[in-house]
Amino acid sequence: MDPYKHTPSSAFNSSFFTTNSGTPVWNNNSSLTVGSRGPILLEDYHLIEKLAQFDRERIPERVVHARGASAKGYFEVTHDISNLTCADFLRAPGVQTPLIVRFSTVIHERGSPETLRDPRGFAVKFYTREGNFDLVGNNIPVFFVRDGIKFPDMIHALKPNPKTHVQEPWRIMDHFSHHPESCHMFTFLFDDHGIPLNYRHMEGFGVHTFTLVNRAGKCTYVKFHWKPTCGLKYLSKQEAVVVGGSNHSHATKDLYDSIAAGNYPEWKLFIQTMNPSNEEMFDFDPLDVTKTWPEEMFPLQPVGRMVLNKNIDNFFAENEQLAFCPALIVPGVYYTDDKMLQTRIFSYADTQRHRLGPNYLMLPANAPKCAHHNNHHEGFMNFMHRDEEVNYFPSRFDAVRHAEQVPIPSRPVSGRREKVMLEKENNFAQPGVRYRSWPADRQERFIENWVDALSDSRVTHEIRSVWISYWSQCDKSLGQRIAAQLQSKSNM
Repeated sequence: MDPYKHTPSSAFNSSFFTTNSGTPVWNNNSSLTVGSRGPILLEDYHLIEKLAQFDRERIPERVVHARGASAKGYFEVTHDISNLTCADFLRAPGVQTPLIVRFSTVIHERGSPETLRDPRGFAVKFYTREGNFDLVGNNIPVFFVRDGIKFPDMIHALKPNPKTHVQEPWRIMDHFSHHPESCHMFTFLFDDHGIPLNYRHMEGFGVHTFTLVNRAGKCTYVKFHWKPTCGLKYLSKQEAVVVGGSNHSHATKDLYDSIAAGNYPEWKLFIQTMNPSNEEMFDFDPLDVTKTWPEEMFPLQPVGRMVLNKNIDNFFAENEQLAFCPALIVPGVYYTDDKMLQTRIFSYADTQRHRLGPNYLMLPANAPKCAHHNNHHEGFMNFMHRDEEVNYFPSRFDAVRHAEQVPIPSRPVSGRREKVMLEKENNFAQPGVRYRSWPADRQERFIENWVDALSDSRVTHEIRSVWISYWSQCDKSLGQRIAAQLQSKSNM
């Protein structure tokens, strides 16, 4: 019998209970005791193993994006962009690539309702012939802050109070009053956009600016956009209370049931592109993650479609153990100097090594589906069978060689070592444009959400004044209306 023929799988289950080592268990209902009522013996290995395994069933939940749902499917290229990128999975129309997607809420715990006002994660893992490409984004095209050094404090402010373990608005209002770049994100989060109807009726964004590189080495800045074919739909605050009260997993159930019924969710992938030589021409920094690129200047270009046509087989294996990292790119796609993206390149893999272990990329959901080889070995939970004698490079006993060189951006970089803000902050123009684009009833709901948040008893007069100043700089009438409603509420 070849001990390496089968990897662990329920497809090879025996018809009877066994221990983890395969030993038959003839009684899975009674502990081994001294007499029928005597003390339990430590030698009951099956009992000890069963309890020890159960005690360790829960791995640490994600610090953010703990609550999520996954599904599998494929991506199909519909439009030729081979002039922009040498990425193999984008090589021609008709090419299909298997993938897995994880949708999530960001701030709240693993068992929290999916109706809470919160950004949603939209992470796609493409299993390409050149390795995995993780496009890890959100349902909102911008972010709260533009520098990753602020991220831990930002999440602490959004998470529950460490004393009461209750999420409290005053902490959010206080923290972000120090970061005016957050205004643009809040025009999404405190808008109808903040509570999607479900995952199927939700758009996705790569959020960051990435780089596409073609075979000649020409670089193009790119932003990725996922648009659901079934349209965008949201829940009102009142509807969210009813839906969340009846089923706190409504979005997970909707995704699973839709796929099971053959109603496969589909998204179209679009890109916006920019010549890097033009990045100084605008009143905003194109690499600033708190900004969008105006579509009238950078129109959406169709690329392909994503279809989710298979539910996951096991929630733990393909949702809890599913791990994403924006550092996982393929030839033809590269990073930019976006400060938040540069931080995520390190932090995502680091948190997965803590949560799942150093060999988390061996887990089936995370492992590449193409042939791969390196000299990383051993360590916790390494289950790859290896029988080679040479585990170093280079060697005359091993024919492995360097891969074919692929072009990457080669722009020269120079400057002083310094900790500084971006020169073009321009924090208020885009939030104002977005607010003025809404109909009156949507504007009123946004104002109502802000008045509620600023009415928290622990939000000080100073914090309210800062936010009224910010919103007035976005749109004069917006600041005035928030101030008037706060004054009216305080006089009631």
